[in-house]
Amino acid sequence: MTQVRLKVKKGDLVEVMTGRDVGRRGVVQKVLLQDKKLIVDGVNKYRRNVKMSEQNPQGGTVDKILPIHVSNVGVVNPQTDKVEKIGVRLNAEGKRERFFKKTGNAILKV
Repeated sequence: MTQVRLKVKKGDLVEVMTGRDVGRRGVVQKVLLQDKKLIVDGVNKYRRNVKMSEQNPQGGTVDKILPIHVSNVGVVNPQTDKVEKIGVRLNAEGKRERFFKKTGNAILKV
């Protein structure tokens, strides 16, 4: 089985393009490679009712952040503050680097 590669990495600032959270921004907390989904801080938040248990003796409602598909988000360029597409190229040392296609600026590692 081949390794799945996504252009969005942990720590990137992304904006939701489709769905009920359109326009919301957040930082990628976790990348789920096999499902091609991301867990983004503050996006796709659901509230669940839970019964009393040992882990939650009080019961009530619990906020849960669910994954969002990578095709529904775009990476925000911090210099222009807009969503831009990402490409991969070789830098001067021959190493792979991600860059914004519109401006050509390299994305710094987090």
